[in-house]
Amino acid sequence: MLAVALEEAHLGFDEGGIPIGAALFRRSGELISRGRNRRVQQSDPSVHGETDAFRRAGRQRSYRDLVMVTTLAPCWYCSGLVRQFRIGTLVVGESRTFAGGLDWLRENGVEVIDLDSQECRALLETFIARHPEVWNEDIGEEQGIGTREQGTGNREQGTGNRE
Repeated sequence: MLAVALEEAHLGFDEGGIPIGAALFRRSGELISRGRNRRVQQSDPSVHGETDAFRRAGRQRSYRDLVMVTTLAPCWYCSGLVRQFRIGTLVVGESRTFAGGLDWLRENGVEVIDLDSQECRALLETFIARHPEVWNEDIGEEQGIGTREQGTGNREQGTGNRE
């Protein structure tokens, strides 16, 4: 499942965008949709990896038995989407670079599985090293302000916007 989200993240990276990918699956493993952060490519701050995959899934009768897979812990916007539609399981590639709303999702009954993927982390850290200003914009930080020199630290819950 993570391989699909990683493929999307790599596509985004190759397009010059923020390398965060996502996919939506049935519990059986059937792929429903996939997406990637396209904020840079489409100049649209609402096109996060999770929202892109969610929109491409179309209407579903229920979301409770679906699994959202994303290469990075979701921001508050995307965490709200998971909670609003009661997506039952969230698989996260990594949360060291950005912690997002994982604790809040757990507290609200979402099964969160953090894979702590070195590949996910390395891809995003490469992007951040090359484009710190885009990353800081993405997580809602002013230029040059962040946790560590370029905003690459594990964000505290409740700060920054991530995508």
